[in-house]
Amino acid sequence: MTPVIAPELIDLHPEPADLRRLVLRGMASRPRQLPAWLLYDAEGSRLFDQICEQPEYSLTRTETALLEALAPELAAALGPGTLVEFGAGNARKAGPLLDALQPAAYVALDISAEHLAAACEQRQHCHPRVPVLGICGDYSAMARLPAHPLLEGQRRVGFYPGRSIGNFTPAEATQLLRQFAQLLGTDGLLLIGIDHPKSRARLEAAYDDAAGVSAAFAKNLLVRLNRDLHSDFDPDRFHYQARWQPEQSRIAMALVSRCDQLVQLAGSSWPFATGEELISEFSVKYTPEAFGALAAVAGWRLVRRWSDPGGDLSLVLLAARDSYQQRLVG
Repeated sequence: MTPVIAPELIDLHPEPADLRRLVLRGMASRPRQLPAWLLYDAEGSRLFDQICEQPEYSLTRTETALLEALAPELAAALGPGTLVEFGAGNARKAGPLLDALQPAAYVALDISAEHLAAACEQRQHCHPRVPVLGICGDYSAMARLPAHPLLEGQRRVGFYPGRSIGNFTPAEATQLLRQFAQLLGTDGLLLIGIDHPKSRARLEAAYDDAAGVSAAFAKNLLVRLNRDLHSDFDPDRFHYQARWQPEQSRIAMALVSRCDQLVQLAGSSWPFATGEELISEFSVKYTPEAFGALAAVAGWRLVRRWSDPGGDLSLVLLAARDSYQQRLVG
């Protein structure tokens, strides 16, 4: 029996001063919008896992089933290397790939250190032959991955499942894809999940479930601000809403002020009018054609796409420059 070695965790979490700067910038914008990764402290990550189990939110179940069904085919397309997952969360989606791929190492990046540590321990327990490394930080702001033996000497294969690319505007998503190319290297590959547009009723229900978990997830953002930046938000003075915006092909999730109020945050007073929104996150939905065009602008080449039978989402394999063709020829 292969002994299980405790995975290593590198903590690059932003300093409080950086958090304060980002929050103040978001509060000064119109509409007010905070970085989506702020939602994912330990409690937020726990609530997001619950969202994925709600009957209205089918994305996780559909994508997981697709990964399980296609794992051997995906592994053959990806080839050997180190699997680098961006925004790993509970890291369950990596399981089928790790089984089929047996990579040189598995590197998981996420913003919540506590959640990441538990996820890495679980992956290491389930895959004792694959070395596991966790990196806690904002992957969208990383210029390079930290130096570590598990990240040296092997081709890097990126994995970015779920709806995460949708949290960024198309311009931000283009920059993020360019950044992934830099982090993965010139011979890197990226397997990314994209969620497709659907009916308004279906999307708004998925992001505002009947059990109220999505609302609790968004309101936990205010709890975090109260704790980490000593603000005095009253979550009961805000209500949650999720609206489909067809012009931008996105769901806008917001906390809406129930009344005129004044909030103390980071040493300043911030007025909220009745009905004023604080955007907690966006989720942009891409058609395959729209995402292919966006990836091309970012310098990636679409190698292959897989979709579920209902056409709700896709897994897209992208190659940095001509590396994939060179590997096939070689």
